[in-house]
Amino acid sequence: MPGNPKRRAAWAAGLALAAAMLAGPAALSAELKLGLSADVSSLDPHFVNIAPNIAFSQHLFDALVHVDPDGKLIPGLATSWRAVDPTTWEFKLRRGVKFHDGSELTADDVVFSIARPAQLTSSPGPFTSYTKQITDAKATDPYTVRLKTAMPYGPLPLDLNSIFIVSKKAAQSASTEDFNSGKALVGTGPFKFASFKRGDRIEVTRNDQYWGDKPAWDKVTFRIITSDTPRLAALLSGDVDAIEAVPTADIAKLKTNPKYRLEQKTSWRTIFWHMDQSRDKSPFITDKAGKPLDKNPLKDVRVRQAISKAINRQAMVERTMEGLAVPASNIVAPGILGHADAIKPEAYDPNGAKKLLADAGYPDGFGITLHGPNNRYVNDDQVVQTVAQFLTRIGIQAKVETMPLSSYFGRARAGEFSMALLGWGSLAGDFALRSLVGTPDPNSGWGTWNWGKYSNPKLDEQVRASLGSVDEKKRADLAKEAAAAALKDYAVIPLHHQMATWAVRKGVRYAARTDEFTFAHQFRPE
Repeated sequence: MPGNPKRRAAWAAGLALAAAMLAGPAALSAELKLGLSADVSSLDPHFVNIAPNIAFSQHLFDALVHVDPDGKLIPGLATSWRAVDPTTWEFKLRRGVKFHDGSELTADDVVFSIARPAQLTSSPGPFTSYTKQITDAKATDPYTVRLKTAMPYGPLPLDLNSIFIVSKKAAQSASTEDFNSGKALVGTGPFKFASFKRGDRIEVTRNDQYWGDKPAWDKVTFRIITSDTPRLAALLSGDVDAIEAVPTADIAKLKTNPKYRLEQKTSWRTIFWHMDQSRDKSPFITDKAGKPLDKNPLKDVRVRQAISKAINRQAMVERTMEGLAVPASNIVAPGILGHADAIKPEAYDPNGAKKLLADAGYPDGFGITLHGPNNRYVNDDQVVQTVAQFLTRIGIQAKVETMPLSSYFGRARAGEFSMALLGWGSLAGDFALRSLVGTPDPNSGWGTWNWGKYSNPKLDEQVRASLGSVDEKKRADLAKEAAAAALKDYAVIPLHHQMATWAVRKGVRYAARTDEFTFAHQFRPE
């Protein structure tokens, strides 16, 4: 090399630049900062079965089966799975997968993880609906697990997408608080735990021993920013690199701003109403003067149908949702197994709704309070307000009470409301029906999210028949039949399938996901 110092410096700088370019995405940015729209209430991957917790768990842990951005099952910790017979499933594990503490994943960890949700008896939202059907779990060798079910059960691989595999050694005597503190957070996921400040942020670092594609980031900070305006402000100020659940009112401006890119996809999430259908007297139903009614009108299918007919879904999609949704006719979104294409969204028919109310004995309507969250779904507070306006037009005097998710879910699950808004995403219709409208049964795990306590033994049998088929086409047909029966009975009232939207700063890319999950390891520098 010539002795000129300037030339040597230029040569060194050129080498450094070339090395950085060759090093790939990880060298381009040490840290990724993401703005999340919903709080992560627990880091214990088996404690609360809600989407924000599940999405975050996938950074620290893996499941046997993963899901691609389009909602299709793909291998996770299991490289393959098969139905050995109608009541036996076999899963083959990846070899050489390491936990964060360096120990090797074995079938014993899988068996332990499948059993653990049932041990968390204080869970406010149990994962047992995914494990109750398993009557026996056995490690036949260090890399093979066989699971027995009492009856034929087709969607078991899908169930196990939501059961995260923890280290038996780290978790067998651990409490949920040990997970929240980080003590028991030993997984096989793409990141390792760094810190957790509840309601504010979570920090993780790259797992360099990860078995899959390595994350591009040394460190990721998840900022919990549940309010729309501060979340958008964090993106515009550069405090975060990307946000989920972009406020609908700001999408048009962001589309024309060259500093940002929008990633969008029709979501698997259906927004719908649960209605109290079990009690003779419902807590938030009154006459027009505010006196509690002795008879619960929501138990009458004609009243439930009237409520559905009163809602102008197309107008709500265009105005309240600002075009970022699709009117719903089914409990699951189009393209999901069991979605019945032949069923169309309920036609807006306020006159028909009034006649149904009169036929049911409520010609002058009644009073009701609608409950919903105000920080969970796209424009959720406005959705509740809009539906209240539609109901008022047919004589149902509707009041509105919305609240943060942290308060809302617990009260809704406790049956405190008469009519409650819920959003649900699922990769199969029978899977959703089991949780949402199946007759509640803590022993079987059915109806864990059936807030209205709807019960129809015939529908339960239809759902069981669908779940019991290991033939996917037959299962899809049976799921459609069950969905049609539930919708005919107005077990719930679907509103719309919302659009999932991410805003990402220039220089970063993300593949939009139908499940709405924000995965740091799938963000890549351009």
